[in-house]
Amino acid sequence: MTINKNTGFNLLKFAVAFYLAFMTGCSSLPKMVPDMEVQARPVQVEGPRGPLSVKQSQAIIKDLQKRNKGDTNIFDRHLALEEAIVGSPLIVGNKVTLLIDGPTTYKAMFNAIEKAKDHINLETYIFDPDEIGQKFADALISKQRSGVQVNIIFDSVGTLNTPAEFFQPMRDAGIKILEYNPVNPLKLRKGWDVNQRDHRKLLVIDGEIAFVGGINISGVYSSSSKRGSSLSSGSSGGKDDKDKKDAKDIPWRDTHIRMEGPVVSEFQKLFITTWQAQKGEPLALRNYLPKQTTKGEQAVRAIGSSPVEPYSQMYVTLISAINSAETSIYITNAYFVPDPQLKEALKSAAARGVDVKLILPGKTDSDLVWYASRSHYTDLLEDGIHIYERQDAMLHAKTAVIDGVWSTIGSTNLDWRSFLHNQELDAVVLGYDFGGQMMNMFAMDLEGSLEITLEQWKKRSLLDRMKEMGARLWARWL
Repeated sequence: MTINKNTGFNLLKFAVAFYLAFMTGCSSLPKMVPDMEVQARPVQVEGPRGPLSVKQSQAIIKDLQKRNKGDTNIFDRHLALEEAIVGSPLIVGNKVTLLIDGPTTYKAMFNAIEKAKDHINLETYIFDPDEIGQKFADALISKQRSGVQVNIIFDSVGTLNTPAEFFQPMRDAGIKILEYNPVNPLKLRKGWDVNQRDHRKLLVIDGEIAFVGGINISGVYSSSSKRGSSLSSGSSGGKDDKDKKDAKDIPWRDTHIRMEGPVVSEFQKLFITTWQAQKGEPLALRNYLPKQTTKGEQAVRAIGSSPVEPYSQMYVTLISAINSAETSIYITNAYFVPDPQLKEALKSAAARGVDVKLILPGKTDSDLVWYASRSHYTDLLEDGIHIYERQDAMLHAKTAVIDGVWSTIGSTNLDWRSFLHNQELDAVVLGYDFGGQMMNMFAMDLEGSLEITLEQWKKRSLLDRMKEMGARLWARWL
């Protein structure tokens, strides 16, 4: 292999990142205790004009209960849970649109970018210099030249394969660009920690529209996963060389949402907080927090997890929601390497009769993560948890729907890295209407997935078992 200047530097950056990740990988996850669970106190709600009084909040809650046709006791429980666990407010009056796969998401994003009048804030882990990346760059440059201020945050490790020259035309056009925790030692900032990465995916248009989910700026999302599957009922869950080769060519399955309404301001604040914490140059004066109006009937909470906080807010929220589940837990996740507490929460839910289903990848872009994930299958299957692997697409989504009323879409993987070292961004949506959409999406994903039964799983090869054992040793550093 010929190593040119850029390749050599990228290898050096990767080596530095890996070394520091290994040296700083001794953090721990919080142990859930009773006082972190649901507390009996009035639920505070915010609307377009800010915090509501207790009386107004109660009126809103009653209205939400009326609109939810399912078990209102379950709805009340999850509503109280959200208020007790997370510090960010529950925001009502939002419109939330579910976006499945890259083509649908990119179309909605480009449409919103085209209509931007004041500013565009983009935060992404990956910004590839391919056809899709160039299309975004061209659209953003065009808006900047028309007078719309564009601000971009990209992660240094996530863009290791993106040359600096790719961003130069954007900078030349006046776009403000900030590299999160640069790997290049020459760009060190005070408080720099290369093991802390910005894994968020956020696009805010004029402070009025926000996109959140798992989709990066990359051509791998250019194809839709909505195509026929060819599943073999006799599979034992093994993986051959053909699977590895096809994994690079099949469509990627991911999920995003588009939001309008007061909750957009919460996501905007998280973008601005990251910009300031990373010591970006002062943002141009724009109307970043416009006066909000009611756009819909969805209750949404913005959850921005950060490694500088005592614990991941998304981790605590998810564990608590699982512990409070009464009927069903349906999780779709790309990188599932659970810690003991998350694993025990799922097993306990199944033991008390909750229908627990996991859709995990059947194809992978990381063998180490894939085998580390599979090392947990035996315990989970033996305790009654149903595991399915998506066969006809590269699964990258990070979603969950619990009891048909508590839904989350975002960037958080169910692994140690997301919970300990990454900045992540998720939206929790409460309500049976949106929950129903999430349930339908989960059912659609099940159609393209193969169930892994305990009987089949026990037939896997000795080589696979050895790979699982080896990969699991690296779980905390993946």
